[in-house]
Amino acid sequence: MSAYPHLHPSTAEQAVLDVASRITWLKRPRWIGYPRAQDILAKLEDLVHHPREARMPNMLLIGGSNNGKTRLIQHFAQHHPAEENPGGEYMIAPVIYVQAPPTPSEAGFYSGILNALFESVPTSSTDAKRAQVIRVLRGIQLKVLIIDELHNVLAGSSVKQQQFLNMIKFLGNELQISIVGCGTGDLLRAVSVDPQIQNRFLPELLPKWQMDKAFRQLLMSFERVLPLQQPSNLHEAMLASKILAMCEGTIGELSMLLNQAAVYALRQGEEQLTAETLNACGYVSPSDRTRQAAHI
Repeated sequence: MSAYPHLHPSTAEQAVLDVASRITWLKRPRWIGYPRAQDILAKLEDLVHHPREARMPNMLLIGGSNNGKTRLIQHFAQHHPAEENPGGEYMIAPVIYVQAPPTPSEAGFYSGILNALFESVPTSSTDAKRAQVIRVLRGIQLKVLIIDELHNVLAGSSVKQQQFLNMIKFLGNELQISIVGCGTGDLLRAVSVDPQIQNRFLPELLPKWQMDKAFRQLLMSFERVLPLQQPSNLHEAMLASKILAMCEGTIGELSMLLNQAAVYALRQGEEQLTAETLNACGYVSPSDRTRQAAHI
């Protein structure tokens, strides 16, 4: 039996290391699964295996800033890596992840896709870039195109916004692929200007966390990957309420808070997180950061 039954076996192996090694391990990216994320991952997986047809299913992944959208879709994309294709002109890549350009630029979007795939980018015209993108995406046998930060489409005029949305529809129709757009709630407003886009993209929401059973289970999952030798019981009511108030309900802030508190505890020679540790670790909540910025 493990000496640290409150930890995941891989974390328990780290708990015996020195402070510096454990802090380094804490700073590595990690995936914390939870029921809503697993549900969305299953729907994304369905898109990969959906047979090609004229009207492919699509998805909009909607959530507030720092609430796990990007981490979730990157986790999904990492499970569908590109594969070598000996004898073929292109590698096989059923899923690719790109970011929308800062403004709704069709040429900029095509350049982003080609750069992500290490393909040459035509310097002549948007038409040439579009033709190259179609040729390459067909060659890699793409099934799902993930576009992060798609709410950037709102940074252009209404004409530019419509042109960008038309381009997305065109790619989906031409290649018979599923498109997953990720963004904040503003993205729903952006697609509402085009009924065809609105009807073709089903929204999947990542709401802020509330004080309920799911949040307390999430805290238990986090505690299992913090290499501290004593249990902190983060899921207990008073500590859980304090943590939720500090992180303001987003998983990105929760991860930052617990990592920062764990690093602080280790440097203080402590092996668990307490309310005092959370207060002293130097974490500043999003609202407090905004207030501080307003006084500069």
